[in-house]
Amino acid sequence: MTTTPPTTPAHPTPTESFRAARDFLLAHREDYTAAYEGFSWPRPEYFNWALDWFDVIADGNDRTALHIVEEDGRETKLSFTELSRRSDRAAGWLREVGVRAGDRILVMLGNQAELWETALAAMKLRAVVIPATPLLGPADLRDRVERGRVRHVVVRAEDTAKFDEVPGDYSRIAVGAVGAVGAPGAVGAVGGVGTVGGGRAGWRAYEDVQGRDFGPFEPDGPTRADDPLMLYFTSGTTARPKLVEHTHVSYPVGHLATMYWIGLKPGDVHLNIASPGWAKHAWSNLFAPWNAEATVFIHHYTRFDAGRLMAEIDRVGVTTFCAPPTVWRMLIQADLSRLRTPPREVVAAGEPLNPEVIEQVRRAWGVTIRDGFGQTETAVQVSNSPGQALKTGSMGRPSPGYRVELLDPVTGAPGATEGEIALDLSARPVGLMTGYHGDPDRTAEAMADGYYRTGDIGSRDADGYVTYVGRSDDVFKASDYKISPFELESALLEHEAVAEAAVVPAPDELRLAVPKAYIVPAEGWEPGPDTAKVLFEHSRTVLAPYKRIRRLEFGELPKTVSGKIRRIELREATAAGSDAEYREEDFR
Repeated sequence: MTTTPPTTPAHPTPTESFRAARDFLLAHREDYTAAYEGFSWPRPEYFNWALDWFDVIADGNDRTALHIVEEDGRETKLSFTELSRRSDRAAGWLREVGVRAGDRILVMLGNQAELWETALAAMKLRAVVIPATPLLGPADLRDRVERGRVRHVVVRAEDTAKFDEVPGDYSRIAVGAVGAVGAPGAVGAVGGVGTVGGGRAGWRAYEDVQGRDFGPFEPDGPTRADDPLMLYFTSGTTARPKLVEHTHVSYPVGHLATMYWIGLKPGDVHLNIASPGWAKHAWSNLFAPWNAEATVFIHHYTRFDAGRLMAEIDRVGVTTFCAPPTVWRMLIQADLSRLRTPPREVVAAGEPLNPEVIEQVRRAWGVTIRDGFGQTETAVQVSNSPGQALKTGSMGRPSPGYRVELLDPVTGAPGATEGEIALDLSARPVGLMTGYHGDPDRTAEAMADGYYRTGDIGSRDADGYVTYVGRSDDVFKASDYKISPFELESALLEHEAVAEAAVVPAPDELRLAVPKAYIVPAEGWEPGPDTAKVLFEHSRTVLAPYKRIRRLEFGELPKTVSGKIRRIELREATAAGSDAEYREEDFR
């Protein structure tokens, strides 16, 4: 059932407008110029993606929408029709237990069917979802419950104990039995608040919805396109997490651009590796693939196994694959030739992907990883989409529907060849957040002077291709030369001894700052002076003198739960000094 007021033949419905925009991008999926010049965002006044899109494409559709393979081999397959009905039932039950339009629901589930059911059900109810990863602890959860003004939580039963330390007036819903990861189990308290399996009092059991019949879902009112839909806490690589607000169009409609970048089309089987609770999970495990009417495939594992992942890609016939750079760097440590049938499209996002990784995959699989750039605050802004000529190291060109400018670092004027990546708000893209929830000053700063400022630095060539330089916080000067950590990290990764690298400034009496590298050695290489000497020699060979690595330390890299390197911790550790540090001058 649509949630919008009646329309006339002269005015297409929101569903029709969305489909027309989607189909335009599909028709030009390998013609960037036509797509960029001809695309225009649908901007409906009313829109509910779960009702006006997903339920429409799910009607009578027995194709697989969601396919989950567990580590032990168990599989869950749900068709579009089944998921539509299950989300109707979940919405009816959540309404019965008190969820209302505008209520904030913190959803902390793993890659399990209930995650997708709950997301669709919350949309239908016009509730606001606050996604959270199960890796969060009580302190992070307290922050989310307080700042997010949470009214309900839906979590795995084994995580319920964390909320003993999270005060607040919110209803509690547990999925599964304590100790079961990603699978339903025995529960109690049928029909009301009681004890969930494992002795957790005060929690409703999500499994109460099983066997209930609420009939087709009937919305209790229309959904305005600008109603809030999601509140995302950013990963906090440099500071306290921000609270990003998205609407019923900014992510659902905005991710038409993400669908275009990945190269998705109807019937594809899409694998995206991302942790639930983070924006990339919604990008490519919810909106982009189902905008394209593709299957979402999940390989649910507790410990990454490159060989098993490639075996599953072959077995189920994955056609499109997206992974963060951390996963790509782990994959190239394995025998890539074990994958017999590589996906048609492979992409990377989250952090820039180093050219050496791209080249190794190209040699082994015959396909090129296409980089893309976006943020929790947006869909993909700049990307290498299918059919474009690729330039080594470049993120590509602006996505259809995005007018990207580089702002001069001194004057703030657009048109710089190198500067802060920004979006022109006079042509505001649909896929941009409303703002930082509860923080008007930070929102005003980010949206100042008619531009949304990303905080990332890029350079642009004569053909319009944008190359990532680094976060404005990460770029530093050494001997008055500007240093891009990403460039130096890419150079280090060219050496076989390096599995991962991160570069930060280290204080220096003569130069004020010099580049210091933190290195995770590749398999077969031992951390120590011999490996350090080899890497200093490599640095002198491939980098200009002012860019050379002057200090080096081995060890694991601190990361956020979404897998991004926490450079702030490395900068703090560098400033404090370390006895484990090697210096270039020690090896002359």
